[in-house]
Amino acid sequence: MGSKWRKAKLALGLNLCVYVPRTLEDSPPDSDDASTERLSDAALLSPGNWDAGHSRPMTPTPSSHGLRFSRSASKSSKQTCSICLTKIKQGGGHAIFTAECSHSFHFHCIASSVKHGNQICPVCRAKWKEIPSHAPCLDLPPPLRGAPTNPARWANNEALVTNVRRLPPTQRDTNRRHIVPLFQAPEPGVFDDDELLDHHQPVFSEKSSSNDLLEGNFTSMVEIKTYPEVSAVPRAQSYDNFTVLAHLKAVPASKSSNQCQAYFLQAPRTPRAPVDLVTVLDISGSMAGTKLALLKRAMGFVIQNLSSSDRLSVIAFSSTARRLFPLRRMTDIGRQQALQAVNSLVANGGTNIAEGLRKGAKVMSDRKQKNPVASIILLSDGQDTYTVNNSGDSESKPNYQLLLPLSIHGADNTGFQIPVHAFGFGTDHDASSMHSISEISGGTFSFIETEAAIQDAFAQCIGGLLSVVVQELQVSIESAHPSVRLSSLRVGSYPSRVLVGGQSGVIDVGDLYADEERDFLITINLPVEASNSETGLLKVRCIYRDPLTKEMVTIESEEVRVKRPETAEQEAATVSMEVDRQKNRLQAALAMSQARTAAEQGDLAGAASILENCRRVLAGSVSAKSGDRLCVALDAELKEIQERMASRHVYEASGRAYILSGLSSHSWQRATARGDSTDGSSLVQAYQTPSMTEMLTRSQAMLLGSPSTQRLIQPLWSLGSQPNPR
Repeated sequence: MGSKWRKAKLALGLNLCVYVPRTLEDSPPDSDDASTERLSDAALLSPGNWDAGHSRPMTPTPSSHGLRFSRSASKSSKQTCSICLTKIKQGGGHAIFTAECSHSFHFHCIASSVKHGNQICPVCRAKWKEIPSHAPCLDLPPPLRGAPTNPARWANNEALVTNVRRLPPTQRDTNRRHIVPLFQAPEPGVFDDDELLDHHQPVFSEKSSSNDLLEGNFTSMVEIKTYPEVSAVPRAQSYDNFTVLAHLKAVPASKSSNQCQAYFLQAPRTPRAPVDLVTVLDISGSMAGTKLALLKRAMGFVIQNLSSSDRLSVIAFSSTARRLFPLRRMTDIGRQQALQAVNSLVANGGTNIAEGLRKGAKVMSDRKQKNPVASIILLSDGQDTYTVNNSGDSESKPNYQLLLPLSIHGADNTGFQIPVHAFGFGTDHDASSMHSISEISGGTFSFIETEAAIQDAFAQCIGGLLSVVVQELQVSIESAHPSVRLSSLRVGSYPSRVLVGGQSGVIDVGDLYADEERDFLITINLPVEASNSETGLLKVRCIYRDPLTKEMVTIESEEVRVKRPETAEQEAATVSMEVDRQKNRLQAALAMSQARTAAEQGDLAGAASILENCRRVLAGSVSAKSGDRLCVALDAELKEIQERMASRHVYEASGRAYILSGLSSHSWQRATARGDSTDGSSLVQAYQTPSMTEMLTRSQAMLLGSPSTQRLIQPLWSLGSQPNPR
């Protein structure tokens, strides 16, 4: 065709391309050319580059020069329009535009793209030398005037190219939904334009309970176990700091699924709680290049793994923030629109985290309807230069709470509103602010040290969010003996309180993912026993909301009791390995916190000494001597932190972020990404649930080309329980 066709093709640029050096096998045998092979984010995110199951994108393969994408990318770009990301086929009722560079698009997509000022090819990054003229009207040739569009004829008529801006709207099937480039639309003042929830989801009768529906076969979503630190204490002996462990575990995803199937008269497509997810993404100037390309690929993975019942909104921020995509269900059309929004991202400007979070919180607070689970994912590679650092007093400690809207951090004491799962990207992000944001909101902080690990980090996070089986969980502890008093609750970051008199206490836990576990240490006084052979200590009660039935459920443990022999020799006391293990975990977390404080004060030697002393204490514990896996992992983590405090430079670059992501993981007992999060031997795996592991496997299979595609596309709820890394 003529050069004009290529010009029209070039008008469609959306954003960044990834430049990848050619390898020997990519070059012709007789060529010494050192040219580079380029692949756009549009091609990378296009559903056409995913396999037949639409479960994973095309497979890049590692090379010594970076990622090399398979040649199927260029082929799929011919089969898929890089603007609307739908398949191109002859006779489909849409004009097809094929440029000189061989990339094809829907003609109406070109018109829309040029209208919005795009002048760069989304596939090969070539720029326009001329912009199509503003013709007052489109002079259609007689065979086409007033007739249905014929893609073949359009593609062969160069007269149309110079009038792209005035192209009349393409006639569409009224039964098909028009895909509008939503990220180009004006931003409304109120974000109440969220897409309505799927009315095909199972609905429960208000008059019937879950027990009625299950005909008495209801299974609790939470299992409770309790362990006193020793099994027997002489009657004449008393303890001021006797420890009892309360161990909670959410049911496996498969068990939850079976129960859901018993509930529903119609088998649901996703027997889990649907999610409202808002991603707040940093697109400041420092994200330009590979970082932004990898972020787009990671977002493509997230989009493809959300179901039609889940809703997603995309917020991008730099010097200011903008909602690119409203809260929309991830149907096929929703995914296409979300991928368009993500592919439109361009890196420039500063880093205004507060404004990004404000927009994200506004999406959540303004929505007309709510899915049971709601969460915000925040990613940034820099430091906020608009709110915290401009507070006026440079000597005072930064008030990171200023970065969070009230609707997120719940200053009215109503508990966590919307948890923010924060991801610090690279070595230049402000780990302290990101950790504080997550801690205040009830979310987790992950440190993405290696740029290529961003998709795995996102995968692990959504693997949890897409498996919530318990909400608003509150644990109540009550004394079972008139003389037993609670003195403390060691629960990490979870809000807790011992009520007046010490006869009871409360822990606010919130959501639990399928298979997730929580361990809380309760310290009590153990009185002298006059004559009884046992002493009742505590009862543990759990109250939670089932996210599917919306009902509140209450379960209670058996009474915790300890044997009281007359003498110590009469019955040997058995030390609880479970209690000892959790004491070690809390001891290690305390040492990390103390070491971080010392390091922030410039005392790296003192910080390393704190960590070394903790390692010695742990090595002498009962559980460590028995080869407990958690203790081995704790020791490895403490050693890793020591190495990251070798110098001030190393600590600033990675030590601070690594230790804060570890503290976040331990305080919430939830998996976070830190360093190389794919290392199966690290403590990162200690809190991973099977659903998280499965989503990680999907991500890594996409990147590494695993052949086990059929297994990967099975729904997460079908998985059985996997071995606990303890």
